[in-house]
Amino acid sequence: MKKINWYPAVILGLLALLVITFGALVVSTASRGPAQQFAAGSEQETFEWKLVTTWPKNFPGLGSAPVRFAEKIETMSGGRLKIQVYGAGELVPAMGVFGAVSEGAAQMGHGAAYYWKGKVPAAQFFTAVPFGLNAQEMNGWLHYGGGMELWEEIYAPFDLIPMAGGSTGVQMAGWFNKEINSVEDLKGLKMRIPGIGGEVLNRAGGTAVTIPGGELYTALQTGVIDATEWVGPFNDLAFGFYQIADYYYYPGWHEPGSILEFIVNKTAFEKLPKDLQEIVRTAARDASQDMLDEYTARNNRALRELVDEHGVQLRRLPDDVLAHLKQINTQILEETAAEDPQFARVYEAFRAFESDVIPYHRISEEAYYQARALENH
Repeated sequence: MKKINWYPAVILGLLALLVITFGALVVSTASRGPAQQFAAGSEQETFEWKLVTTWPKNFPGLGSAPVRFAEKIETMSGGRLKIQVYGAGELVPAMGVFGAVSEGAAQMGHGAAYYWKGKVPAAQFFTAVPFGLNAQEMNGWLHYGGGMELWEEIYAPFDLIPMAGGSTGVQMAGWFNKEINSVEDLKGLKMRIPGIGGEVLNRAGGTAVTIPGGELYTALQTGVIDATEWVGPFNDLAFGFYQIADYYYYPGWHEPGSILEFIVNKTAFEKLPKDLQEIVRTAARDASQDMLDEYTARNNRALRELVDEHGVQLRRLPDDVLAHLKQINTQILEETAAEDPQFARVYEAFRAFESDVIPYHRISEEAYYQARALENH
């Protein structure tokens, strides 16, 4: 009887079965909705982080931004990265954020880089420079002008990765219990004002004090300070400064485009898978722009309420006072750059971008504002 070779038929049958099975798997995967795909991803490793802030938790704008950020991270990651947000004083003091994240006690922080000038003087460039870049210009410098690379470089020794974490736009000059009519009125003035702006005030004859936001109302009410800058109408209304100060001055010469920051512990960040790292960076960028959008919308209504309903006396700082403060500011920047090589490098890069952007904005942004202000004929 003739033998039949079954091997080719068996092999062909198995191959056909594999093709059918693989095809069914592809169709099944393609037909999954986002929820099903997240469910599959949920089997991957999950991470739980702590985020400490320098602001009261859920405080309008400043405090709500990190909370929204954390919520977005959890959604975008399908629950693989959960971040618990702690307000100032809940886990660490407001001014302990930098150290806590650097040491790994928390994986993230949210605050302002100029708070850490005692550790890194050049960090002040990444919040605000008096008479410097506005919010739009700061974002351009950071993300397309080399600023972010410098920021990462100066934070690297502290095992920290910085990311822009919000912007308030041009701030107000602050709340005062005395009129400022001349340079002489700055002498002896005790004012809460951080960063380089505080150094300028000191040299102008005043006394700069650094106080966390949650303590400002009481300090101004009890006379510990004579004046305070905080942010702008949106936040200042929430703090109730109109109840204890007589005059509200502008413009915010000391903070023309204040950038806030997320700081991430580098060791913790590098333990995340690449997709979660990208989610953190993307959510931070989104949170930064979202804050600027919110302040742009809400400052307007808050200012009307302060003036129309609470009778706030809105005043502009005299030109001679602004010119004097600007002159002092330039002196401080030049002197610090001469003493601190790292500060000098960042200052040089900052000035280079500024020298490029100002001429263009003079014929674009500024020219448009002037045109918009013209009377109709």
